[in-house]
Amino acid sequence: MTHSLDAATASRFASAALGHVAREYPNKMDHVLSGPEDVQGPRALHPIFFGSFDWHSCVHGWWTLFTLARLYPDMPEAGRIRTLADDLFTPENVAAETAYLDRPGSRGFERPYGWAWLLMLAAELERHGDGRADTLRPLVLAFARRFTDFLPLADYPVRVGTHYNTAFALRLTLDYAEGAGDASLVALCRDRTLRWHSGDRDCQAWEPSQDEFLSPALMEAVLMRRVMTPDVFAEWFDAFLPRLEQGEPATLFQPVGVSDRSDGKIAHLDGLNLSRAWCWREIASALDTGDPRRPIVLEAARAHLDAALPHVTGDYMGEHWLASFALLALLADG
Repeated sequence: MTHSLDAATASRFASAALGHVAREYPNKMDHVLSGPEDVQGPRALHPIFFGSFDWHSCVHGWWTLFTLARLYPDMPEAGRIRTLADDLFTPENVAAETAYLDRPGSRGFERPYGWAWLLMLAAELERHGDGRADTLRPLVLAFARRFTDFLPLADYPVRVGTHYNTAFALRLTLDYAEGAGDASLVALCRDRTLRWHSGDRDCQAWEPSQDEFLSPALMEAVLMRRVMTPDVFAEWFDAFLPRLEQGEPATLFQPVGVSDRSDGKIAHLDGLNLSRAWCWREIASALDTGDPRRPIVLEAARAHLDAALPHVTGDYMGEHWLASFALLALLADG
């Protein structure tokens, strides 16, 4: 089965996202208390991104909604998306979200996953031309500055398959930086990527772990493809996964099982299947059409989508975020 985004799927994803971006509870906060005055609820602290169980999921829930509204402007949910966005994306609310970053305990807030998704949202809003990108810009620039301050300090990559993964963060950040013409941020992302990963060879792929939603191996490959010329990437990739044509490391080709979708950490594994599909499709686009590895890679992407797409909605532990990763996979070149 070939998977692609269609109007019915877009509507299903949009309906799910509308059901959680303004749902304040339950909520898992990334919030440092410096004193009793900091004991406040999600909406008081984050008047835009208070829903979706956690701040970063709310950000990429909005990325999902704005992306779908652009691709399917006549979808039944489009009017609700615009109305809710008009209510929440105001200069006053943006100022409050930005002010939160100035708190003494907020230096590490959502680093780097939430930072990158906020910039990815900004890149999407620039495609709309409705003024919302201008409204959000103070918050966007604040997070861009966080990257420019942090990356020179980051001597080592973070290779875990969860929110701290640096390859995923830089892959998304490059979408923003290139579109915004932020040459210094592009150069910084490229420099860190090459410092961290240029010498990586013969990846062993010790995955999956029990709560991963990103593939450390494939995310690195996708990021390197983004910062290298095609010829240089082809040479690096051949050395990074030298036995790909033989289906090795085998674990990268096998969709993972999910034993309990009501457990928020175990439900991450549906996201691993989706993010692997996204990576495999991007990698396929970097291979020549006659490359014998290309059908192997595309089959791996298909198998991972088969395993995960039926579970994007159903339980809130996955439903509050999985549509974003499904959308990344379905929109990827293959």
